[in-house]
Amino acid sequence: MTSTVPALGTRTAEGSTLQAVLLDMDGTLVDTEGFWWDAEVAVFAALGYTLDDTWRQVVVGGPMTRSAGFLIEATGADITVDELTVLLNDGFEQRISRTLPLMPGAARLLAELAAHQVPTALVSASHRRIIDRVLHSLGAQNFHLTVAGDEVSRTKPHPDPYLLAASGLGAEPGRCAVIEDTATGVAAAEAAGCHVVAVPSVAPIEAAPRRTVVPSLEHVNLPFLHGLMTP
Repeated sequence: MTSTVPALGTRTAEGSTLQAVLLDMDGTLVDTEGFWWDAEVAVFAALGYTLDDTWRQVVVGGPMTRSAGFLIEATGADITVDELTVLLNDGFEQRISRTLPLMPGAARLLAELAAHQVPTALVSASHRRIIDRVLHSLGAQNFHLTVAGDEVSRTKPHPDPYLLAASGLGAEPGRCAVIEDTATGVAAAEAAGCHVVAVPSVAPIEAAPRRTVVPSLEHVNLPFLHGLMTP
């Protein structure tokens, strides 16, 4: 975890105001979920296996160990999780070195949060080596704290990454808005007790209590996020 935490500027005595915004990375801020799948397909093709496209919904948004383990079991490939993790990270890095498109509305939202000094954290199941590469495009200055999947003992769908991020920002989880694109990430945020904004990327996500579903980040701004905190 890396952190440069400012004093909270959005907390009130009433305790009903947004204290922090915690954002997922792949598929939420950067259009990279397809890159991960392409890397997985290419790696297994080199090993002599063809991936079933329906498996994409199984591996999306999950920790690397879970995705790698599933694909090894599904294909029967003779490779360890650690070996496959290295190959997948290498393949993904090659793809983002060529292009890294941001999701619609991402740059505007990050700029708005920064302009209003809202404490923010980037919370990803991706490894630190990947996050640090992506931060060159997202702007490290837009985040007061970052949490990588290989920096917690249990990553998404467990609540640990979001609890760590909230604690690192000095915020109460119930006063944090989390922005996610997958069911795995939503499950982690909700288990942590956060309000969730779901922007589905690969698979649909249904609305639920303390969970708002929007078609894109173009529908999310600071007043919208403040509104989530209303009892």
